[in-house]
Amino acid sequence: MIADRINRMEVSKTMMISAEAKKLKAAGADVINLGMGELDFNTPHNIKEAGKLAIDENKTRYTMNVGTVELRTAIASKLKRDNHLEYPLKNIIVTNGAKQAVFNAIMTLVNPGEEVIFSSPYWVSYPAMVSMAQGKSVVIETNIENGFKFTAKQLEDIATPKSKALIFCNPSNPTGSGYNKDELAELAEVIEKKNLYVISDDIYEKLVFDDYKFYNLATVKPSVKDRIVVVNGVSKAYSMTGWRIGYAAANDDIINGMNKIQSHTTSHASAISQEAAIEALSGPQFMIEEMLVELKARRDYLYNELTSIDGIKCYKPQGAFYLFPDISSLLNRQIGDVKFETSMDLAMYLLQEVHVAVVPGSAFGSEGHIRISYSTSMENLKEVMYRLKKAFAKLS
Repeated sequence: MIADRINRMEVSKTMMISAEAKKLKAAGADVINLGMGELDFNTPHNIKEAGKLAIDENKTRYTMNVGTVELRTAIASKLKRDNHLEYPLKNIIVTNGAKQAVFNAIMTLVNPGEEVIFSSPYWVSYPAMVSMAQGKSVVIETNIENGFKFTAKQLEDIATPKSKALIFCNPSNPTGSGYNKDELAELAEVIEKKNLYVISDDIYEKLVFDDYKFYNLATVKPSVKDRIVVVNGVSKAYSMTGWRIGYAAANDDIINGMNKIQSHTTSHASAISQEAAIEALSGPQFMIEEMLVELKARRDYLYNELTSIDGIKCYKPQGAFYLFPDISSLLNRQIGDVKFETSMDLAMYLLQEVHVAVVPGSAFGSEGHIRISYSTSMENLKEVMYRLKKAFAKLS
């Protein structure tokens, strides 16, 4: 009865863990959820006020499918200011979150049977989106030793005549790894040589630490700009996940294709949210720096605590708000009749045993890891580490 494309898709492991965490919490358990991909900070006051004003001024009707002129103007100004990329308004589309921008780009670019390349660990939705477009996912494996980054040579070796696009998330979800300018330049050479399109998922662009500096591929090598779909949004940097505003910038054909899809599916993003997003992109930006100070402190604490545990290895991320520790040494253990063979087994054990929710690495195509979001208070993180050490000790 159900379409084959649905039967080919797996239920999101992040949603499975979240559902179990909610059940426990409803039963009265003190669950600390580190599985969510959203910041715990509130949307800044000035942005909320812009949304309220939009309601009061009755800006509650349909907008253009591609988004309002005012918001696309703010996006164009942001891209020029922050990324040194110039796009006319006709080459910008506003979407219901960055996720829709990625999906619409894949559906626009990929024919049945064409290959879409991305690296593992990957964001959970990439392979599902490629499958819905009837494309073929081609995965470049990375590991903790190379900072979870793939090289230009790996990209060149894996690309075939059927390869249509590369999905490139930088900084990465789930690892937080970031590519420097030289690495991007080398990748851009291969992208040009192999005639690949790139869906550049830049949603964590502003959430970076230490001396890391973000660059878009098109900034580093302008000659590939016409092959790049720049995807971004306001969800992460401005704590606006629920407002659902993303955007994309690309050449005429791609944006026109994305607009066709959007016109027959969701139409446009919320008119009220678009007004709030204008304020986010055009208004004061100091709140991002304030968030980064707190996020860095949380990252450093959690990283130091995790790496102090025997058998656990962890990459110190340059961006986003996740750690992706290698917990493979804790697998293939047994407590009573329960054997822990996979990262999902371990994630369920942590949830049931100490009421800490994490996401199994298998959800990101990387067994033997778990993803931990440090988007919670330092007080909660200290309690988390107490609980995790207690749980891990039983597996030692």
